[in-house]
Amino acid sequence: MPPDPSTLHGGSLLLAWQLKDKHVLIVGGGDVASGRIESVLVADAHITLIVPRSGLHPLTQHFLTAAPDRITHHDRVFAGPQDLDGVDMVLTAIDDVEASRHICALCRERRIPVNVADVPPSCDFYFGSQIRSGPLQVMISTNGRSPKLANVIRRRIEACIPEHAADAIERVGELRTKLKERAPGVGGEVGKRRMRWMVDICSSWDMEDLAMLDDKMMARLLDEGWEKNQVPKLEDVGGKRERAADRSATQASSVLPTVLGFAAGAACTALVFLARRP
Repeated sequence: MPPDPSTLHGGSLLLAWQLKDKHVLIVGGGDVASGRIESVLVADAHITLIVPRSGLHPLTQHFLTAAPDRITHHDRVFAGPQDLDGVDMVLTAIDDVEASRHICALCRERRIPVNVADVPPSCDFYFGSQIRSGPLQVMISTNGRSPKLANVIRRRIEACIPEHAADAIERVGELRTKLKERAPGVGGEVGKRRMRWMVDICSSWDMEDLAMLDDKMMARLLDEGWEKNQVPKLEDVGGKRERAADRSATQASSVLPTVLGFAAGAACTALVFLARRP
């Protein structure tokens, strides 16, 4: 049954905003600003930071020292419209509400997307509680209503994450690239078959097995799977599943990997989504 349109309201459009090589202005250098800086650095954007040096949080100072080629720092307060020249996005994280609202108004005049920390009406978008590991990114958003609860929910999701999800996503992405090189084209019967085969691989293989794929195994998977329109097993392409007892012993003698932060169902969905992309 299709959804009732009267129930479709009260949310936000969740997007993965591509900021690579874009210019982001961050006004402020405290605790909140340091988190904004980290998020923007992950997105491979260029950052202009405007804040007096006396107001720098230790983490902000660390980013300035460690990534001087990616962050341009102006040791002063926001000066006016000229600071918005060439800017693609603005993030403010300062205690001066009136100054923040003024910056927001200037951004809206220029149609520059802006986020004003702790002032939801002055935000074109929100920052949710984020889970990030390599290509795996998950955001829990409460539409600005309860950041603390978003953080609580994030921790619960993290506890459910399959250990090898991020590695599996990396390997599936590589396999998908190799398949598109072997069977190029957008749409059409080849594209549909390619999508079905990738979906079958992601659905049939365990997350741990997908994470084990290497170049030789991928080549055999394409030769013996794609070319024959089959879904081989791990052992069929030269892989070897580690025994549970051996795996437990290995884990006990090594440092536990970083928790990836994604629910099992969501991780599987992400893999299928990668496969479905043209």
